[in-house]
Amino acid sequence: MIIAIDGTTASGKGTIARRLSGYFGLPHMDTGRLYRAVGVAALKQGVPLDAAGPLADIARTLDLNDFIEHELRSAEAGKAASVVAAIPSVRQALFELQRAFATRAGGALLDGRDIGTVIAPDADVKLWVDADVNQRATRRWKELSQGGDPITLETVTQQLKIRDARDQGRADAPAAMAADAILIDTTDLTIDAAVEKALAAVEAALARGKTA
Repeated sequence: MIIAIDGTTASGKGTIARRLSGYFGLPHMDTGRLYRAVGVAALKQGVPLDAAGPLADIARTLDLNDFIEHELRSAEAGKAASVVAAIPSVRQALFELQRAFATRAGGALLDGRDIGTVIAPDADVKLWVDADVNQRATRRWKELSQGGDPITLETVTQQLKIRDARDQGRADAPAAMAADAILIDTTDLTIDAAVEKALAAVEAALARGKTA
């Protein structure tokens, strides 16, 4: 079984993905961490974020064990990830890694922005998790503030709007809801309620598949 969970930043998709992977006993890949890691590595090495060749080289030799989690969760890492994710050669370098994970024996759950449309269009269940941008900005700002980042709510809101536009407007594998995906709107939901809604949607989709 393959479950694909896509959606926008700070919509809750990561938490939903982790909870569902545990519930169904499926290995989980947060594909956004791959792009964040490429971005962080580029910043550390002084590689320009528009240097396609060197960035693709970083992606091909990527080892997530080289990174500290708080580095990957910073606002700077998120911004860099969105920039490098728009580069076709970087996406291609990471494609096989993601595809191999998705098609592993026993199934898998992946979350990102193009899982249901590009990485695993054959997924058994696809979810698109989203929320109002102002609600998402507040969530992300609180997370960053708790980690000691002095960024303002206004800045986070603007960054999310820019990132949404970049992710959805890129020429290669734009972030988009698959035609057969189920929308999970978390704007007015607690995380527990959002997880319950997502779980119910997955179980319903699986039941429909068994009776089809």
